[in-house]
Amino acid sequence: MAAKSSFTIVVLPGDGIGVDVTAEALKVLRAAEKQTGTFQLDCKSYDCGAVCYQRTGDDLPAATMDACRNADAVLLGAMGHPDIRKLDGTELTPQVTLRVELDLYAGVRPCKLYLGARSPLKNPGDLDFVILREQTEGLFASQQGGIVLHDDVATDTLVMTRPGIRRICEFAFRLAQDRTRKDPKRTRKVTAVDKANIFKSFAFFRKIFREVGAQFPEIEKESTYIDAQALYLVQRPERFDVIVTENMFGDILSDLAAGLIGGMGMAPSADIGDRHAVFQPAHGTAPDIAGKSIANPIAAILSAGMMLDWLGRRHEHEGLRAAAKRIDDAVTHVLADGKILPVDQGGSATTHEFGDAVAHAVEQVSNLSS
Repeated sequence: MAAKSSFTIVVLPGDGIGVDVTAEALKVLRAAEKQTGTFQLDCKSYDCGAVCYQRTGDDLPAATMDACRNADAVLLGAMGHPDIRKLDGTELTPQVTLRVELDLYAGVRPCKLYLGARSPLKNPGDLDFVILREQTEGLFASQQGGIVLHDDVATDTLVMTRPGIRRICEFAFRLAQDRTRKDPKRTRKVTAVDKANIFKSFAFFRKIFREVGAQFPEIEKESTYIDAQALYLVQRPERFDVIVTENMFGDILSDLAAGLIGGMGMAPSADIGDRHAVFQPAHGTAPDIAGKSIANPIAAILSAGMMLDWLGRRHEHEGLRAAAKRIDDAVTHVLADGKILPVDQGGSATTHEFGDAVAHAVEQVSNLSS
């Protein structure tokens, strides 16, 4: 039987700059598809997000949800608007609903510093690590279940289960194995971040992390407290490989790490489950600059590359994985060249111009990493 070569991609541009950067990610995907010639992407956009809610009363329509369930992958721009909120005062977060509905328990946040990108560190070294967030439990489990009593007391509950902790830790160790296969010189290590000295839930997390780690004797493992980990990421981020933690801690650490590699415009992400996956830039919708063509599309472009790599692994399709590497190489090449840089990286290129430059590099250069 011939390997699958055509893939259905649901595109959710969403709100604000999500629309702007998604267009560039699709442009680069088309370039990779054309250059590689071994796969086809059937990309179709669907309505979703805060503006959708304002117009229809639904931020994640049933037709959109059904399409996501049936797709090979989902490419998402950004969702939400600070001025468009639910009746309880919270912002609309259909991207979080997708995580719950599709059981996307692994939040993968690569943190790689590219040559040419801005870092606030004087000597950042070789930064290339991954923060892995458990996304179906932790404090985010209370997103729909928090209680406000008589406008005087508010509570949210942090939830940890053995199956939930085990699968995210197993994911972390498998990820460390895979990263080592791609680069044999890499330090093989998984760092679990918790607050086990205070909270029973995090002591439970640490216990199960150690149980899972015992099944991977070839990989170094360590545990750190969240407050110390924030310090370590600034002082010596180069010592980390895969960092695994609870949702809220991961949410905070991944934004800190994004600052080290040039900002949110440089931070791709993936929300992955056993069957489904959503790929999106880690940044928000930035409505103040939407439509001005000054948003950095790199995070969206790299997220699209992550999507191809995931599809390639899932379907044992080397053409997809080669295309994913080509996209990463193209971004590396354009940034290192320094002639065309996004505004937030000290350049003057518009969103479209930078997307054009990466697409051109994908199409024209046969081996950018050589």
